[in-house]
Amino acid sequence: MTTYEHEWGTKILRCFLPIILLGADDLSIRMSMQFDEVTKMNEVFQEKLQVYDITIIGGGPSGLFGAFYAGMRQMSTKIIDAQPQLGGQLIALYPEKFIYDMPGFPKIRASELVQQMVEQAMQFNPTVCLNERVIGLERLDEKLFKLTTDKNEHYTKTVLICAGIGAFTPRRLGKPEVERFEGKGVFYTVTDINAFEGKRVLIVGGGDSAVDWALTLEPIAQKVTLIHRRDQFRAHEHSVEQLMHSSVEVHLFHELETLNGNEFPHEAVIYHNKTGEKKVIAVDAVILALGFATDIGQMKNWGLEMDGNHIKVDQRMMTNIPGVFAAGDIATYIGKVKLIATGVAEAATAVNQAKVFIDPTARLQPAFSSTVGIPSQV
Repeated sequence: MTTYEHEWGTKILRCFLPIILLGADDLSIRMSMQFDEVTKMNEVFQEKLQVYDITIIGGGPSGLFGAFYAGMRQMSTKIIDAQPQLGGQLIALYPEKFIYDMPGFPKIRASELVQQMVEQAMQFNPTVCLNERVIGLERLDEKLFKLTTDKNEHYTKTVLICAGIGAFTPRRLGKPEVERFEGKGVFYTVTDINAFEGKRVLIVGGGDSAVDWALTLEPIAQKVTLIHRRDQFRAHEHSVEQLMHSSVEVHLFHELETLNGNEFPHEAVIYHNKTGEKKVIAVDAVILALGFATDIGQMKNWGLEMDGNHIKVDQRMMTNIPGVFAAGDIATYIGKVKLIATGVAEAATAVNQAKVFIDPTARLQPAFSSTVGIPSQV
């Protein structure tokens, strides 16, 4: 007996147990009352148990394209995301950054890409639940899952996990003299590049974010300085080459010691971590691009086969739990390359496999969109 059957059976038993304990004289009256109660309870329970074909955990690029493709396969779809808006990391952390490796777009701002992907996904009117964090996954039957969030319960035939890197918090320097300026000149990401126009900006870090922000702000800031504690960057080689040929002032083997100022920082003290030599530079704003600590939360307790903070999937993008799929940064397999382009492809694969999981008679290979068009428009 499944958990679902057990729960429903228990509810019915609770209704009829008083009848069993009653004498025959009151039986007919009580039976009528109990059947009414069961009928009402059944209506409420069925209304609560609205089952979707697929529920997507995460509303970033992979989740959004998964929702679009589920619509193409005419699957009822729900998206659940812990953030207050769709877009995932792109909208929460990097809305003003340009993306250069999305097919069909030589250059597109992250917020603009999200806007277009949301428009694409919403063509099929999926149910969207924002500000909800999924904390539990329970298999009730062969093709029925219950997802428990911090606000509600959701029922679905299949699940597609597109949770990205999970919850993310910025890595800090651990220096109170720097952190006291957070939000008042010290930032961990950029949500409005115009706020840095004409300012002297110091960027700390050597990854893609640090280099990308330096190149993005170079045309509008009065001056951009980047310091990195090593002489090797983690950013893309082409971006580093652009950086070195730009007007950005780069200091290698340098770290931030402190910031001076009253309400806002006005100068930074940096030092060479090999010689100890210190320099004082004028600043109006500091971007600490030190990366983010990630946490996938309760997913580790869902019975999924994990590899660190990643979910293992097969060539169908299915996890070790039949009917549960994963795509995007959260999914891993041999040869995995983390790109938005690969993430959306994985989501399409997962959705088509989910369609067949629900209905084994359905075709796995979808018809070409250029041939059939959008289902709602046919």
